[in-house]
Amino acid sequence: MELTGTPFFLLTVILVPVSIAVALLFWGKVGGPKPMRYLTRIVMIMFCQVTAVLMVFVMVNNANLIYGNWDDLLGTGDHVRAVPVVAPVDPAAAAAPGQSAADAAKEPPKVKQSFGGVNDPLVPNDVQKTELKGQVSGVDGEVLVWLPPQYNDPAFKDKKFPVVELIPGYPGSSSTWYGTLKVSDQLKPLMQQGKVAPFILVSPRTKLLNNQDAGCTDIPGKINADAWITRDVPQMVLDNFRADPSADRWAIAGYSAGAHCAAKLSLAHPNRYRAAIAMSGYNDPAQEPDSLVGKDAKLREANNPVNILKTAAQPPKVALLVSGSKGDGFEDGEAIRAAAKAPTTVQVEEGSGPHTTEQWKKMVPSAFQWLTSVIPVQ
Repeated sequence: MELTGTPFFLLTVILVPVSIAVALLFWGKVGGPKPMRYLTRIVMIMFCQVTAVLMVFVMVNNANLIYGNWDDLLGTGDHVRAVPVVAPVDPAAAAAPGQSAADAAKEPPKVKQSFGGVNDPLVPNDVQKTELKGQVSGVDGEVLVWLPPQYNDPAFKDKKFPVVELIPGYPGSSSTWYGTLKVSDQLKPLMQQGKVAPFILVSPRTKLLNNQDAGCTDIPGKINADAWITRDVPQMVLDNFRADPSADRWAIAGYSAGAHCAAKLSLAHPNRYRAAIAMSGYNDPAQEPDSLVGKDAKLREANNPVNILKTAAQPPKVALLVSGSKGDGFEDGEAIRAAAKAPTTVQVEEGSGPHTTEQWKKMVPSAFQWLTSVIPVQ
């Protein structure tokens, strides 16, 4: 039974009145010594409380898609198949340690995937899902893809489309952007009206380690989360869809921990992304208690967007939109803007809402209209 499915939710709803009825029916019928009667009644009360809490948890989880399945909730999923040494992106660059120059220069084989439905009642039916085995990263996980309305229009049959990678918070599901933030439902009419560019929207799994946040970072010997998001997923998109390969036509967006990822990955990889949207994020990885990056002094410093800007050989050609309330991303955005130099541009917007998916959902239309000004309709 699926964690986010309707049958399990209905089961939790039914259990609440059943637990109360059982307690009322057998309260006066409990026999045995007095201590045993007291203990039995305490168990009855606890059972009623557990069923009520479970129902509320499932309601909240279904509304926000915090945990997409039982493995995510219980921490039993295994998405790291291997942790290979990640080769340089540029074939002309030096080979990675333990790798020959010839191997580094080899073009990877095409990543042809099969796609199916998401099987989540909150996710629109036009969102596709595939299980990807990362060739570069050694990470395995699902990737959700939504195609703009123009994609299957015969008038656009020869067109290649811009792409936005969507990164959820932590913990978070690859379905959250579609099911909770309603990104495709909100943007589809705006794309049809020409107010938003016809982006292909791609949301990969980012909860890759059991009860630990990889922080979208390559951690030697542990995980290649950066390579998964910035190498394997884009390559899969390029090999299966009419996606524009130019970095000028790619962007990355995130909220909360995903906002941190969007900002730092765009600044660290300007050869892959032209723009980023960061909603209610942070600069210091240690702000996420479960972050492995935040627990390592060198990784923590290297993955702070401000430090990435300060140590860059040349300012990256990236446009950032950073939004957040005071104490919830606004000051971090101001710090990024203060460190930025042309051609890096940073627009900071102060919000006033809470740290919730409902707040980020409201930001989607205006954020993607801003993104269209950076990556316009062609």
